[in-house]
Amino acid sequence: MTGSLVIVGTGPGDPDLMTPATRRALSGATDLVGYGPYLDRVPAGPSAQVRHASDNRVELDRARQALRLASAGRHVAVVSGGDPGVFAMASAVFEAVESGEPMWRDVDIRVEPGVTAMLAAAAEVGAPLGGDFCAVSLSDNLKSWATIERRLTAAAEGDFVIAFYNPASRARPDGIKRAFGLLGSLKAKETVVVLVRAAGTADATCIVTTLGAADTSVIDMRTLVIIGSSATRTIARPEGLPWVYTPRSEPGARS
Repeated sequence: MTGSLVIVGTGPGDPDLMTPATRRALSGATDLVGYGPYLDRVPAGPSAQVRHASDNRVELDRARQALRLASAGRHVAVVSGGDPGVFAMASAVFEAVESGEPMWRDVDIRVEPGVTAMLAAAAEVGAPLGGDFCAVSLSDNLKSWATIERRLTAAAEGDFVIAFYNPASRARPDGIKRAFGLLGSLKAKETVVVLVRAAGTADATCIVTTLGAADTSVIDMRTLVIIGSSATRTIARPEGLPWVYTPRSEPGARS
């Protein structure tokens, strides 16, 4: 008997930002498969529900485990943070399907969208993603640094707003410095930069700065970095951080 597999994202951390569809999928699952800290965000389910926690660097192993359970008739929820399709488990599951057992292609698989960290971080300061934007993971665990540099260069030359995921970790402390150094050679030092740590949680902290003045030493894996385009602006306020936004239109364009 074939079961089912749903890939969900718990959002950036605030329980209110977990979608109702995701809550229903979690409560209806016989098995939850995911990185331990993400499973810890999930409220207790039925007493018979089984949790299968694993380390953060075993995405394909985790996906294969979920597919084996679903093929055996279980109803499995694969748990990611944020949105499962953004640098998360949805792509790992489909990669495992493509290269794995033929029977896995018969599994009923669906993806439930979630609120990704980029959106939560942008909402903390206004609308920095209001114009064209892109997202780049600075982790070189699964791709080369040369690929990251090529994509950053293209994004800068195209004048996109750029969101950095996975900007720095203990194992990768220098990538964020290299990224800022590269962008500093391609973009104006006055370019607006937003650093949001723990976006979408009660512990969120924000820094609004510039490409030339940003302190990369405060950036870690829980920080979402937004590099503005040439059009990104700030609006000063009497108290607190300025609002940050990127206009949807460029000067001289027809509305």
